[in-house]
Amino acid sequence: MSNTHTEIDRIDLRILKVLQQDGRISNLKLAEQVLLSPAAVLARVQRLTREGYILGYEARLNPLKLGAGMLVFVEVLLDRTTPNVFEQFKAAVQVHPEIMECHMVAGGFDYLLKTRSADMNAYRSFAGSVLWQLPGVRETRTYAVMEEVKNSTQLNLG
Repeated sequence: MSNTHTEIDRIDLRILKVLQQDGRISNLKLAEQVLLSPAAVLARVQRLTREGYILGYEARLNPLKLGAGMLVFVEVLLDRTTPNVFEQFKAAVQVHPEIMECHMVAGGFDYLLKTRSADMNAYRSFAGSVLWQLPGVRETRTYAVMEEVKNSTQLNLG
């Protein structure tokens, strides 16, 4: 988020809630839902975007239909925790589309990865050719997901 921003009010929060549920809503329908004029809503959405509250819009795709049904979380422990190793690791994960998310964490390991592959064979191939070859990787622990119970991108805005 940008450092130069104004405080958001309850109308801004309502706009954000509606956009989280339907990013394709027309400005006119959004205005109706938050009880403002279309011009006022457009100005607020532009400000919320400019100030970094809205990062962008994207379609949520069905991974099962698109050959990415295998969801695997991976704990990564690096061999050294130096700034150089961290930077090399972060740069390397950026170029692999199978790695959907990468989070530096506190605790018994350094990074938590979220990966998607077609199936276990594709994951094993990815792990051997990419994952275990990432810079600084000493150890990994793999957690294959058996069932996705909840998968949401929506923040709790109260």
